[in-house]
Amino acid sequence: MPPIPRLIARRLAIGVLTLLVVSAVIFWAVELLPGDIATEILGQSATPETIAAFNARFGLTDPPLIRYFHWLGGALTGEFGLSIANQMPITELIGERTFNTLFLAAYAALIAVPVAILLGLIAALYRGSLMDRIISSSTLAVISLPEFFVAYILILIFAVQLKWFPSLASVTPDMLLGSRLYVSFLPALTMVLIVMAHMMRMTRAAIVNLLALPYIEMAELKGVKRWRVIAVHALPNAVAPIVTVVALNLAYLIVGVVLVEVVFVYPGLGQLLVDSVSKRDMPVVQAACLIFAATYILLNLAADIIGIIANPRLLHPR
Repeated sequence: MPPIPRLIARRLAIGVLTLLVVSAVIFWAVELLPGDIATEILGQSATPETIAAFNARFGLTDPPLIRYFHWLGGALTGEFGLSIANQMPITELIGERTFNTLFLAAYAALIAVPVAILLGLIAALYRGSLMDRIISSSTLAVISLPEFFVAYILILIFAVQLKWFPSLASVTPDMLLGSRLYVSFLPALTMVLIVMAHMMRMTRAAIVNLLALPYIEMAELKGVKRWRVIAVHALPNAVAPIVTVVALNLAYLIVGVVLVEVVFVYPGLGQLLVDSVSKRDMPVVQAACLIFAATYILLNLAADIIGIIANPRLLHPR
């Protein structure tokens, strides 16, 4: 088998194995939580008959290992069972929430990725200048702050003082795209500010490292303009590290959205996860955690595969 398909197949196998391990960790971590779910949901006054009927309805009478394999088999087919708190299929419960989370992550990514790459190119083009120091220091300052702090600062400025945007991102399924973009702007901007620094600094570092190579110096000695040297000669060879860090930050946009959704009361999967933990709705918690884990692993696999394909030593082996 050629080297690239072999490496891709190996990465995919590792990803599947990792997801299986993570699913086991998620299930058994919930199982090890103290207390009885039936008693927590029904209250201390519940009779033994009521508790037994509750456990039988949600399959809690089976041994944990049997329940794990039933849960895993259902997850592979998209069936996560019933929500304990809402008494409805979990697939229906998380469908709209998952779409909202993916929409918010895509909204933030469409802003963050081009802006971060552009700022990285500008910082590399004017390396050591005042503009480079301003861009690097400002992004480093933002990345040093926690998400909820950045979110509250944005609410204070744009919602409380300027009154440009609402402080609560209350989106509905029938909301028009323009209204959804407007309502979701502050949570999206919070995520943009958090992840943009990683991508900008990686772009700058990759371009700066390439500018010291002999073929770049030769192009500059021939009189090629510096912006053309970076855009035509340096940037294509920096694709692999830039794409890798972009994919990792896209994974963070989806997985790390929980705090942002809670601050803005955004009806996404992260908000549902927090609400389900407070209600002790463990089937929903397990399903949400598995979706987050699968998304993160999938995007990491995409970053690895793109890095492999972009490697000239693998594309043109001697």
